[in-house]
This record gives sequence, C-alpha cells and structure tokens, in this order.
Amino acid sequence: MNAQERKELQLTAAKVRLGIVEGTFHAKSGHPGGSLSSADLFTYLYFKEMNIDPKEPKAPNRDRFVLSKGHCAPGLYSVLAQRGYFGEEELQKLRHIGAMLQGHPDMKGTPGVDMSSGSLGQGISAAVGMALAAQMDQKSYRVYALLGDGEIEEGQVWEAAMFAGHHKLSNLCVIVDNNGLQIDGPVSQVGGPEPIDKKFEAFGFEVMTIDGNDFEEIEKAFQAARTCSGKPFAIVAKTVKGKGVSYMENQVGWHGKAPNAEEYAIAKEELTKTLEVLENA
Repeated sequence: MNAQERKELQLTAAKVRLGIVEGTFHAKSGHPGGSLSSADLFTYLYFKEMNIDPKEPKAPNRDRFVLSKGHCAPGLYSVLAQRGYFGEEELQKLRHIGAMLQGHPDMKGTPGVDMSSGSLGQGISAAVGMALAAQMDQKSYRVYALLGDGEIEEGQVWEAAMFAGHHKLSNLCVIVDNNGLQIDGPVSQVGGPEPIDKKFEAFGFEVMTIDGNDFEEIEKAFQAARTCSGKPFAIVAKTVKGKGVSYMENQVGWHGKAPNAEEYAIAKEELTKTLEVLENA
C-alpha cells in the first residue's frame, strides 16, 4: 500500500465515521461504539478487498459480506452509502418508520446487504453456508463475516467454526472486532473468550491478530487470507471502541447510546477536523 492509497482509505474511514454519528444522532438510538471501532475494517472491505459492484448488488459472482454483529448496522450503512449503494441522505432516516435503513440489516430492503442479521451468533452460520455453497457450486466468490468479541460468547459461533474447519472452507474469512467491550462491560469480565486466536486455531482456522485500526496491518491480514489454502481464515482485529470520537473511545456506555445535540456537535467537529488534517497532509 502506498501513501496515497493509505490516505484515501483514511479519508473514507473518517467519512464513514461521520455517517455513523449522523445516523445514530438522527435516529436518537443505535450502536455507535462498535460501529466506529469497525469503520476501518468496513472501509477496507468495501473499497479495496471485496469484488463488488454497487450497480449490480445481486451479481451472482460478487463477494458476500455478513455483519454477524448486526447491531453495528450504522457502520455498514455508512460504508454502503460511501460506496454508492444508496444516497447518504438515507443515513439521517436510520430507524425511522418506513425508512430503508432498519435498526438491523435487512437483505430484502437494503441494497448491498447480503444477509439479514441481528440475533447474535447466527451471522457466522449464514456466512459458512454461503461459503459451502460456493465450494459445492465451484464458484470463485469469497465470503466475509464480521463478529463482535462479545458475540463470540455464543455457542453457535463455535459450532459454525467447527463446521467451517471440517469442510476446509478456504473461501471464508471471519473477522472478530476485538474492542474489548460489550454491552455489560469489559469482555474479559463478562464472558472471557480469550485466547480468541487459539480457539479458532483449534477449530481448524489459520489465524492472524492485528491492529484493526491500522490499514497496513489490515491489508496484510486480508492478503494472507487470500493466499491461505485448505482452511478458513480468521482475523482477530484489536480495535478501539468508539474510535475517532474522543469522548466515546474505550467507553462501554457508548455501546448502544446515541449522542445528544451537544455530543453530536462535538463528534462532528472532531471528525471534520480529522478530515481536514488528512486532506492537507
């Protein structure tokens, strides 16, 4: 990755974060913390990694993405808007009655959403099914699933992981947003899923642990996933919950709370300044 590519990704990620704040503020509800921590992962996936075309959101050979931690839909919606699946004005209608963007992803009503999700633990199973279908049909598309570190306390996650390892689904890439916080507090105190990497390895995955807010490391991980053969790949992405908004960073209270007018103004000012600094760098 050269300096210009990195700068463009950083600029896009800042815009995605602005969209997250915009959406949750206007909804007066939602989940900004985990959406912000995942913004760099969303950005890399949709702007560099995946084979997709916003003009053909249902193209048969497109890569698939499943947001297993479906409550972080504000992040997915924001990157979809940036990528051109729908207008950015839709973000201000998040969670409004009759609007396109529901509180959790809906594959029937939102362009670019490959799987409806929200009930934690289930998304990875859908992704595994998609990857198996591609393998059985001898198709070349890849499948990506983003999970939360609190979500992986669900047993169904590990049933799906066992199935993926058994069937050697090398077209499957699982990403864990390891920001260390879930709705009830620190993940280490609530369910203690560590060591995450060793668990996925035990189920037959190749695993890489990275800084999930660093595009250089994100790129290395996805490149490794593409060259991995004979087994699925898992990326444990260490991130900062609420990344990019000072008062939200590493604060568990921002898991599922929308900013008020004053907080919205501060977040918008901070992210706009981040954009300006990047543009002038």
